Amino acid sequence: MERMIGTTSRGVRAPIIREGDDIAAIVVDSVLKAAASEKITLNDRDVVSVTEAVVARAQGNYATVDNIAQDVKEKFQEDTIGVIFPILSRNRFSLCLKGIARGAKKIVLMLSYPSDEVGNALVTLDQLDEKGVDPYTDVLTEEKYRALFGYEKHTFTGVDYISFYKQIIEDEGCEVEVILANQPKAILPFTKSVLNCDIHTRARTKRLLKRDGAEEVYSLSDLLNTSIEGSGYNEDYGLLGSNKATEETLKLFPRDAQDIVDRIQKRFKEETGKNIEVMIYGDGAFKDPVGGIWELADPVVSPAYTKGLEGQPNEIKLKYIADNEFSHLDGEELKRAITQYIENKGENLFGDMTAEGTTPRRLTDLLGSLSDLTSGSGDKGTPIILIQGYFDSYAK
Repeated sequence: MERMIGTTSRGVRAPIIREGDDIAAIVVDSVLKAAASEKITLNDRDVVSVTEAVVARAQGNYATVDNIAQDVKEKFQEDTIGVIFPILSRNRFSLCLKGIARGAKKIVLMLSYPSDEVGNALVTLDQLDEKGVDPYTDVLTEEKYRALFGYEKHTFTGVDYISFYKQIIEDEGCEVEVILANQPKAILPFTKSVLNCDIHTRARTKRLLKRDGAEEVYSLSDLLNTSIEGSGYNEDYGLLGSNKATEETLKLFPRDAQDIVDRIQKRFKEETGKNIEVMIYGDGAFKDPVGGIWELADPVVSPAYTKGLEGQPNEIKLKYIADNEFSHLDGEELKRAITQYIENKGENLFGDMTAEGTTPRRLTDLLGSLSDLTSGSGDKGTPIILIQGYFDSYAK
């Protein structure tokens, strides 16, 4: 019988993972148990993805607010610190800010507007237009912002992030001043010591700050990039990708991730004889159409993956071929023609009209986004995702 199911993505339940657990063994055992219970046959090039949260938890990759404060003191020597371009997030940034404030005497907090880099909005573009504000050039004090826009609350969280972040800083006994601007150099009249907290634009921001006269410039990736008195750390991403664990503790992005995916793949091979592709995933890369939030608050979608997941899809657009090359065919004849076309397609369709409209994204970004949507961020209890048929085509 012809196989009628294409790609499937299944959430796999696992035990609650604690520090010191063998994450490779848990992942393989959980998938094998799920496959047995649901009568799933594993195949070569199936993909098993594991959320970064449980990997970091098994590693015990945690740090405290005091660890952050110590790192800040050592790097900035208690200067007035310009903290610029943070995302608006209780989960992602509030504890980072708490630690920064604990290690500083004064913070000038500079927020981007109308939204942060991942789409969390303070106000709308329409509101800026109505008030005659140009976000590319205008620098707003807190007082000016309040006079123009009042106290706006986040669409989903109901939080006024200016008030929320100010309160965090003040609760640590740190003086705070708030401005809103989108040019990095806007912070320099206030201080030459800057911590840029943007994620995907951090290298450019740091370069522009140094060009324009900043004296001390660090990014969030420079904090906790080494262990502070035995704390967790991430040498590549520092505090980027961290999440709130408790009121005084953060879980950091996992480290040594490549070794973990390679061990999981090897274990699958030993247990099943199949070549299973493995990746660790964080936030997916997709945009919410209502709130305008671009989900990717992690520095990358996937910090590690096996070699078979490198590159981009090499796919033709079926509807383009059907409407152009074979518009005169239908039924079984059309099916045979398209199948043969797929089997004979080139190895690199970059720039080819037959691929027009396909998604030019990396496999790991596509698979990571699929995994994140499958697992969700709540109480599903499925930190492992089994994806099958992803590399199949209509011809198979």
